[in-house]
Amino acid sequence: MNNMIEGLRSEVIDLLKYVWPTIVISIIIAILLRVTDVIVNKKEFIFHEELLKLCFIVYILCLFYIVTFQDVGWSSHNFIPFKEILRYDFGSGMFYKNIFGNMLLFLPYGIFIGKYVKLNDKVAVLLIAFITSFSIETIQLLIGRVFDVDDIILNIIGCLIGFYLYKAFKNSVDKLPSFMQKNIVWDIISLLIFGGLVWILLP
Repeated sequence: MNNMIEGLRSEVIDLLKYVWPTIVISIIIAILLRVTDVIVNKKEFIFHEELLKLCFIVYILCLFYIVTFQDVGWSSHNFIPFKEILRYDFGSGMFYKNIFGNMLLFLPYGIFIGKYVKLNDKVAVLLIAFITSFSIETIQLLIGRVFDVDDIILNIIGCLIGFYLYKAFKNSVDKLPSFMQKNIVWDIISLLIFGGLVWILLP
């Protein structure tokens, strides 16, 4: 577990070295526009909802960098399902990086689909995940990177896991006592979760 956390922390640090200026500028613009919208149009401001929207922006920016600029460990295209999945020995570092890395990459996407699109049809979620991942792999092919059908399979699985995790979470929250469903409670919880993730992932 410690090795996995250290590996994830290292990946995050390397990623932020390149994308932090874009992230900071994008967050400042998003906050300015959102605060102006709330003040001028007298809209309700819910902290944990706004934080989640900012997280979605950061996620998209990081995803954009990963799929367009970050280098890969092999140079040949793969159009055969499960070829790359079975390429590495089970339990090896590269096996876990390839399998869980591609699944984790799209897990937040499934959560955001569940949160903002509010779908109940798993076929629709699967289709959205497929189109998104297929588009990414096709763009990578066009810009001289690698097309890998196994990435699409793993991305879809990760997206579905994220979607069902959100659905399970939402169902659990709906069954909580009324005081636990207040916005202030979730504002505090979101701050604690966000702070914990920063403490774990950053040095």
